Amino acid sequence: MNTVFRLLLTFNATSLLVIIFLVQKSFSLGHFFSKCPYLVNLPNAVSYIAYLLVPIALTGLSIFLSACLGKDSFGKGEIISIEHANNSFLPSYLGYFFVALSVGNLETLAVVYGVLFVFTFLSQALYFNPLFLLFGFSFYNITTKNGAVVFLISRCSYKTPLDVIILEAYRINNYTFIEK
Repeated sequence: MNTVFRLLLTFNATSLLVIIFLVQKSFSLGHFFSKCPYLVNLPNAVSYIAYLLVPIALTGLSIFLSACLGKDSFGKGEIISIEHANNSFLPSYLGYFFVALSVGNLETLAVVYGVLFVFTFLSQALYFNPLFLLFGFSFYNITTKNGAVVFLISRCSYKTPLDVIILEAYRINNYTFIEK
């Protein structure tokens, strides 16, 4: 289950690259489904909204499926430092957008996306997905009293290490947890 979940998170985190490319090239749903008269005549904006709804829905699914992952907890005093990480990942994620804007055709997109997907999946370090922000999540880098630095995805608003008491955090990998 963990591998499937990580594949889903990787897709969610990288799919906006494809959406930016499709919008930039003005590819509507009718472009891909030309035999369906209902889709050919849709305004492009409807197609773009549909494209965005796919990763948003899959991010919602991944939040729901996170309950199937192993559980950990962080008690009072186990966290020695906490740092808000929302802004630190945004610049590198925006780099995906610039790559999408410079890709010339679908074949190049497939290769670039494939490489990006594989590297993101294999890195297993973090699963930063800005779509989690739409669901009310924030991102934190936390350091435990044992010296481990972990990435926490949480709906809670933490300010100081003493604020962090987590009864159930679902383990995505050894360095990434999600708290619902």
